[in-house]
Amino acid sequence: MIAKQLSIFLENKSGRLTEVTRVLAEGGVNLSAMYIAETADFGILRAVVSEPDKAYELLRANHFAVNVTDVVGISCPNIPGALAKVLQYLTDEGVFIEYMYSFANGDHAHVVIRPSDMDGCLRVLKEHRVELLAASDLYKL
Repeated sequence: MIAKQLSIFLENKSGRLTEVTRVLAEGGVNLSAMYIAETADFGILRAVVSEPDKAYELLRANHFAVNVTDVVGISCPNIPGALAKVLQYLTDEGVFIEYMYSFANGDHAHVVIRPSDMDGCLRVLKEHRVELLAASDLYKL
């Protein structure tokens, strides 16, 4: 249910993303999902990987600034309005979403959510029978 996500801080310069993916590849760590947010001076690569603890150690050993954050993964039908319905459940209960990213795979959309209140988020999702992804499943999507 709760998965570990890496947040990797990158200078805005050519090749930094390549270096991250090379370090992970050489360590045998697979990227399952990722999202990049940027500012003028740096970017933040948020990633779900096959082995988050190993990836954290590999990146730190290669001088990357990296943090581990708890996120929740859900799966919903890949149809118009499905995600809006889930987000409305959370909004109605006052659960704020700090950020999220998603990807579709056939008939399902997989969504990674960073809520302000993890316990409240999980409670609401369970009450409404939203399909939660086990961390182990999210790591290997």
